Amino acid sequence: MTNENCVNPIEILLVDDNPADVRLTQEALREEKLHNNLSRVKDGMEALEFLRREGKYSKAVRPDLILLDLNLSRKDGREVLQEIKNDDDLKSIPVVILTVSRAEEDVVKTYGAHANCYITKPIDLNQFSRVVKSLNNFWLTIVKLPPNNRS
Repeated sequence: MTNENCVNPIEILLVDDNPADVRLTQEALREEKLHNNLSRVKDGMEALEFLRREGKYSKAVRPDLILLDLNLSRKDGREVLQEIKNDDDLKSIPVVILTVSRAEEDVVKTYGAHANCYITKPIDLNQFSRVVKSLNNFWLTIVKLPPNNRS
């Protein structure tokens, strides 16, 4: 089943503190014209509050997919990933690491913490856009995502 045939839009949570990368991600997703909703938080603490529906995020919709940067303030993406994958209510949500880090240690640790994918952000704007479109096509068109109980 493709995303176009889905009754509900695909809910994506983008966890990134870089405004330029956020803007590029938003534009690339919009260009694909697939039925999705993008929520964005700026740091690791906000990501966990959003996912746990705490405070100002009490009415947040559970995401179908998380795009997670590693280098975040307050709580970095490595810690966020660990908490997501250790939480029985959240661990089935696919997490795509989308980061500038090329460190082999980060790749090994995040896959060890059950990241579903690791992508290094290209520096070139056109390449970055192509990466996001490819992500969109793969995760939102080809992959069958787990059911989302959107309560």
